[in-house]
Order: sequence, then structure tokens, then C-alpha cells
Amino acid sequence: MQFTNRVTQMLGVDTPIVQAPMGWIARSQLASAVSAAGAMGIIETSSGEIEAIRGEIAAMRKLTDKPFGVNIAQAFVRDPSLIDFVIDQGVKFVSTSAGDPRRYTETLKAAGLTVFHVVPTLRAAEKAVAAGVDGLIVEGGEGGGFKGPRIVSSLVLLPLICSHFDVPVIAAGGICDGASMAAAFALGAEGVQMGTRMVSAAESPVHENWKQAIVNSAETDTVYIKGTDGPSFRALRTSTTEALAAGEGQPMATLAGGVKKVYFGGEMEAGVALGGQVAGRIDSVKAVADIIADTVREYAEVVEGLSKQLPGN
Repeated sequence: MQFTNRVTQMLGVDTPIVQAPMGWIARSQLASAVSAAGAMGIIETSSGEIEAIRGEIAAMRKLTDKPFGVNIAQAFVRDPSLIDFVIDQGVKFVSTSAGDPRRYTETLKAAGLTVFHVVPTLRAAEKAVAAGVDGLIVEGGEGGGFKGPRIVSSLVLLPLICSHFDVPVIAAGGICDGASMAAAFALGAEGVQMGTRMVSAAESPVHENWKQAIVNSAETDTVYIKGTDGPSFRALRTSTTEALAAGEGQPMATLAGGVKKVYFGGEMEAGVALGGQVAGRIDSVKAVADIIADTVREYAEVVEGLSKQLPGN
């Protein structure tokens, strides 16, 4: 199936699927597989490990000749020279998040980059559009990772924002397959972003225990943790994250302190494994190429099935 819309044209991809910029996870191993499959692989900066990120961007050039992007998580960027570095790498797509969209949009656009900003509310979308971004990543509260203090589901947020602005929108939160992609498009999106689905991919660098925790999760097996020492976030349900959600301990300190043990050691109680409610719909570990291909096929089947329900068909 051939997609042709503003997202595919702006990003230079065949398929309007974007891999979410998860800290420590969205690196060359995963991102190159996504780009090679015709979608948009993203390199993260939210880990704050800027020297490592520089190496990951360089590695992408060796692993794929397809387009890829970089996320600039503004709250975690301590060295402004990263912006110049990203520009110098010839990257054409940047998503910005966790901060004021006015901070880097003008500089990035002046260098010829396409800029999409992540927004969790209508008010945030208004600020981003006013700042001159090329498009929006509309992130529903059911998604994993960092969240605002007041979350809104994609089913409400996506059509609300799309009804106010004529800019291309990528839907994030609750997306894992062709059915959810078709639903997002019906609500006004022209692309989708996958996070939890990509964490569980075969090429994801996280420990197998994390992937299997996603596969084994029910739709109720995430918790929303309101930040006391930083931003709020949604994570997979464990004894540790349930305690954090109940107000015991320091969420950000636990998240940061457990990265190596959870992400790469598979010790699921040693920290926080971020994840969205869509984990309840993921039942297997798949290669990225299969995730992309299956999503496109299922999307076409859903759209065709819906058209058959119209009178005269």
C-alpha cells in the first residue's frame, strides 16, 4: 500500500510510522531497523548522554541510507551545541519535546529541518503552532513515558487538536497495529508514532524480561506516576511502580537509578520500565520489518472493511 500525505512528503518516508524517542532505547540498533523498513527511525536525547548520542547518529549513517530523525528533549539538553551538531549531520527531521517550542524551532527551520513538536493538550498545540512548527505529535495520556500532570486520552485529544489547526499531525499513545493506525487517521492524523510496540521489537536493545513483561501485560497493567521530583510518567505495573504511584519514594530518582539494571539487566523491580496501556494489545515479540508490514496490511484491511459498510458497497 502506498501512502501519500503531508507526513510522508515532509519526512521523506514510504510509511507514516514514527518510532518514539525513548531514552536509552531509541538508538541506532532500533532506529536503523525502523528506517530500513521504510518508516522513520528516531535517535533520542532524553537520556542526557550527549556524547553517546553523537556516536549513535554517526552509526546511523553506516547502518542505513534511509531518512532518520532526532528528538530534542529540551529539558535534558544541557549543551546547546547539540543543536548545531544535529544540523551539521544533515538530519532533515527533528521532533522537539519537554519544553518551550520557541526555544529551537526558528534555528532548526532556518537550517532547513522539518520540526514537529510533541503536545499533550490543546493549549500546548496552540503554542507550538504559534512558534511556527511544521507539524504536531499529539500524545494521548494512555501512552508510556513522560506525561503532563493532567492526561487526556487520544480519542479525545486527537480530534480536538485536528479540528483547530491545519497542520500535519502524528498520533501517539495507544498505537500498535493497523486498526489503531486506521482509527488515528479517522480522527485526523496523517501519521502515527509507536513507543511500547517498538520497545518490544526484536531489535529493541532492552532486556528480554522487559519485552516479555509487555507481552504478558493486561490492558490494566500500567500505572500513572505523578512526579514529586520531576515530570509524571506512565510505566508497567510492578511492586516498585505501584509504590511510586502511591506516593512512596522518588519517581525520577528511581527511574534514573535503575536504568542499567532494568533496561539492560532485566531486573524489573530495580527501577522503572516505562510503557503504555497498549501493552495489553501486544502478544508477541516481532521484528521491526514485520511490525511495519503487518501494520500497513492491517490498516488496508480495516479501511477496506469499513468502506464495504457504506450504502451501495
